[in-house]
Amino acid sequence: MAHPEYILTLSCLDQRGIVHRVSGFLADHGCNIIDSAQFGDAQSKLFFMRVHFSSEDASVSDAALRADFGVLGDALQMNWQLHDAGKKPRVMLMVSKIGHCLNDLLFRYKSGLLPVEIPAIVSNHTDFYQLAASYNIPFHHLPLATGAPMEVKRAQEQRIMEIVEANQIDLVVLARYMQILSPEMCEALRGRAINIHHSFLPSFKGAKPYYQAHDRGVKLIGATAHFVTGDLDEGPIIEQGVERVDHSMGPDTLTAIGRDIECVVLARAVKWFTEHRILLNGHKTVIFN
Repeated sequence: MAHPEYILTLSCLDQRGIVHRVSGFLADHGCNIIDSAQFGDAQSKLFFMRVHFSSEDASVSDAALRADFGVLGDALQMNWQLHDAGKKPRVMLMVSKIGHCLNDLLFRYKSGLLPVEIPAIVSNHTDFYQLAASYNIPFHHLPLATGAPMEVKRAQEQRIMEIVEANQIDLVVLARYMQILSPEMCEALRGRAINIHHSFLPSFKGAKPYYQAHDRGVKLIGATAHFVTGDLDEGPIIEQGVERVDHSMGPDTLTAIGRDIECVVLARAVKWFTEHRILLNGHKTVIFN
């Protein structure tokens, strides 16, 4: 019979003996470490660790494992989480009228490349309800007109949060959802909402960024996946990708290349989140690949 597996993630003030105490705890509780990674940040003075292990002593219950580790966590003032490695995280996808990231994530999910459950897709438009139906995923159309008053926006976001709670969502993915979330919603989803957007050198904002980039003759285009915060497009970065371009490429070609990069970068970020590889380090992230 297979033993239950867990993923432990933690961060705390860096000090001697953390790895020894964590590995000793696991050994004393009948656990076998499958893989482990750690990092000490000299700047923030914090220590980060991810341990994938199996629990091989049937007399040690899940509740006992968590309660006993809580004692160690308190002693070292840890921020820690213990995840059931066999449980697929529940992901909600949000999209507007551009569907390449949505389509890519759904294909990866259906083909088993992305080990998640997707119980809901939310959109402020109806463009992708048939795509959602083809995957047998409930589609929630929550319209929000451009320039809608704040009370209408708050009501729409409240409905979104009701869907999050009702479906026990672990991660919200803004797969080209073209609405700015309110500070209140950003705070409610802190650490569990990921956004994808283009990132150019230099950066171009507003309508048709790939056309702006073409007009300026850029040589690199790319994309950034980051956690959602109240500071627009400035949350902790999870993953980035770039591609070289040249003068022979028109704006439509740049758009196509950029969308491919967005799909890959977002998929990596979502996969790393669902595998509990991302730890927050202030305004930055630690990624255990």
